[in-house]
Amino acid sequence: MLVFLDFEASSLAKRSYPIEVAWVFEDGREESHLIRPPLQWDDWDDAAEAIHHIPRAKLEAEGTPHDVVARRMVAVLSGHALFASAPSWDGKWLSALLRAAKLPRHALRLRDTEEAQRETATAILRDAVPAAALGVAVADVVALAEFRDRDIPAHRALADARDEWERWCAVRRAAEDRAAGR
Repeated sequence: MLVFLDFEASSLAKRSYPIEVAWVFEDGREESHLIRPPLQWDDWDDAAEAIHHIPRAKLEAEGTPHDVVARRMVAVLSGHALFASAPSWDGKWLSALLRAAKLPRHALRLRDTEEAQRETATAILRDAVPAAALGVAVADVVALAEFRDRDIPAHRALADARDEWERWCAVRRAAEDRAAGR
């Protein structure tokens, strides 16, 4: 099953770490966690906090311990295709979370959400569009869905993961409409 995932982080610095994670399955099921950082995670950027509005004190008071979140992710997300809008950044934070929990850093792997969009559109349009026109048709439905969705990211993990899922749903609908001749 496809899963759309997003992290919020302490900063964009080299020593940044994940502070919130959320995911949405292709069927709409979702989950979100504030992450209580271990003591060695001390990087913090007030400018990042001004964007995500999650104070470090809230993480320490209300967050789930980092290792519990990491084990939950591995238990729930293993075997699924994981996608993120910024897989290099989100992958960095996923790796940091897994390593801090003493789990293999490649226990979960992220791919770019655009891959999920293209693969879904291709699967739907493959039998409805001539092979020579398939690439253009896929690009068209992906671009159409992107054009229709011009929202600014919320910079909260669940809202942003939902946004990625909704974009994928829009691509799927656009491909289904094109395949049906609508």
